[in-house]
Amino acid sequence: MDMSTRPPLSPAEEDDEAALLARYAQGDAVAARRLTTALTPRLFGHALRVLGDHAEAEDVAQEAMLRLWRIAPAWRRGEAKVTTWLYRVVANLCTDRLRMRRSTRLDDIDEPADPAAHVEQGLQDAARADALQRALDALPHRQRQAVVLRHIDGLANPEIAVILDTGVEAVESLTARGKRALTQALIGQRDALGYDHDG
Repeated sequence: MDMSTRPPLSPAEEDDEAALLARYAQGDAVAARRLTTALTPRLFGHALRVLGDHAEAEDVAQEAMLRLWRIAPAWRRGEAKVTTWLYRVVANLCTDRLRMRRSTRLDDIDEPADPAAHVEQGLQDAARADALQRALDALPHRQRQAVVLRHIDGLANPEIAVILDTGVEAVESLTARGKRALTQALIGQRDALGYDHDG
């Protein structure tokens, strides 16, 4: 179908990732842009929290989207959610990169500058984000992935189980152990991070 005669996206299609993917497979550039805009920041954010490295997270997000574009013509609706499939790809790519590392790196996270924020609050927020990232980096990678997917990305345990290719009980165990480890890692820094004043 010629792009000039392609019907515009319906409201249902705008929110249906599988419908957008099907339209992309038929050559619809608008559907591709909408999927890219909606999904890439989420994939990047997840990869950044798991890997702690801006450049690696960008590479992982781009690779995941490339894989989605390659499988688009063969996508079978109803078998899996597009986001679940993508998170699983990102989880696997992150696992591969973590395995290739010879030692854990504690790289700084690039924080976007916010000219409206008070300088002191901005420094406090950056210190908190850095402390959280260091604590996440110290977790075993399966715990880190489970904690990020559940408590930062907000996914439900059954979806995380699919992404991590494990059972729901294993996800619950991973997230519980990860949360305990994060609490232990951060509890001694509570005053230094300013939580004594603002809870």
